Amino acid sequence: MGETPKPAAPSFVRSLTVIAGTRAFQQAALFVAAVVLVGGLVMWGLLETTSGIVSRQIVATMTEEAEGIAGIAEAAGPTAAIEAVTRRAKDGSGRIYLLESAAGTKLAGNLDRWPGDMPRGATNTASGGTFEYRQSRDVRNLAAGVTRTLNGGMSLLVGRDLAEQRALAARVRWLYLASFGALALAGLLAGVLTSRLALGRVAEITRTSDEIMAGDFSRRVPLAGTGDELDHLAGNLNAMLDRIESLMAGLREVSDNIAHDLKTPLTRLRARAEEAQRGELDEQREGLGQVIEDADELIKTFNALLLIARLEAGALDATAETFDLASLARDVAELYEPVAEDAGLRLVCKADDVAMVRANRQLIGQAIANLIDNAIKYGRPSSAAEGQADLEVGLRIVDGEVRLTIADRGPGIPAADCDRVLKRFVRLEASRTRPGTGLGLSLVAAVARLNGGRLLLEDNAPGLRIVLGLPHIRPSAGVR
Repeated sequence: MGETPKPAAPSFVRSLTVIAGTRAFQQAALFVAAVVLVGGLVMWGLLETTSGIVSRQIVATMTEEAEGIAGIAEAAGPTAAIEAVTRRAKDGSGRIYLLESAAGTKLAGNLDRWPGDMPRGATNTASGGTFEYRQSRDVRNLAAGVTRTLNGGMSLLVGRDLAEQRALAARVRWLYLASFGALALAGLLAGVLTSRLALGRVAEITRTSDEIMAGDFSRRVPLAGTGDELDHLAGNLNAMLDRIESLMAGLREVSDNIAHDLKTPLTRLRARAEEAQRGELDEQREGLGQVIEDADELIKTFNALLLIARLEAGALDATAETFDLASLARDVAELYEPVAEDAGLRLVCKADDVAMVRANRQLIGQAIANLIDNAIKYGRPSSAAEGQADLEVGLRIVDGEVRLTIADRGPGIPAADCDRVLKRFVRLEASRTRPGTGLGLSLVAAVARLNGGRLLLEDNAPGLRIVLGLPHIRPSAGVR
């Protein structure tokens, strides 16, 4: 027969075990232990100090009283001393007196016999100590007293019962134990509650993570609305999950676009290679030249995809520098003026002011070139009646942002498609017949994001106005 299985631990015990292992509970327990320890040391010191002060006051009072009785005996004789002790012993104030003769016979007082713990010597100065005495047959009390030898060899004992002092010390100790016990209990309960709350939030995060790992990428960590550190953590996790979901959606979209948009040029490349293979030598050379051109376009496409991926991942090893964006825009515009003229367009650059930015100069220059090339490709000549430039590069500084605009007079882009065209491989139907891969605007948007800027598409009525915004850096002295 097999062994009888052990019963599982109750869920309450398991919960306490888990809570006791949390950092919050351990920190609370450590704090409570430290408070109790420090409080105990302080209370012990206070008790010792208070007890010492009270004891010294009692001894001083008894010594003064013993010296007073000794003065009476010396001035008025033994009978006066006996009367003084008898009178004081009858007041019922908890004071203890005993006056004995030189032979040890009780002369006066409220104590039956001389306590064995107290010294009895021939001394003219008071000496003290503690002793026990019987108030009744079954009750033994503790007292403090001083002894003094009087004229004629009489021995005097003046004492005080310590019951009230001991009761006070007991009450203080009980108060300490009760208060610090309540503090310890409250601290441990606070640690348990804090741990339970933390464990509950961690369990929610873990449960959400499990669901996401199971394939449900739409799940998000719920927020408690308290605004505490765990809420901030949950918010950051949700932002990270949004970013991951966006990247994965972009990856799926890129994969689909590659499968659809690159299938046609690859098929055309293969067809031309086969046609060149069947032709004569001159036809083969011409076909191979077209194949090389198609291969170059494919290589450019994949290079652009790789650059966009590196930009969006922030993994591009590039050094930012501070430069004049207006000067860079003028240089790029001047470079493209002959290209615009060949296309029958007039390019005008109105970037005259100094506009300092901090970014990757090479990438920003490439982005401006892409935008101007895109404007030349889709722009149209303006009529003489309009009196405007066909292509215009402008620059202005608005609210701490440098806004570089490239405007054309072409067909433009519908407002509903402005966000969509910034994605990879997106080409509108009007541009399907023109050469291109649909990566130009996506590349510029990635460059803008990498450099802390943004890319906006606006209506130029007619045409398209593209705005590249970058943070403005105030020029230092001497920059013109």
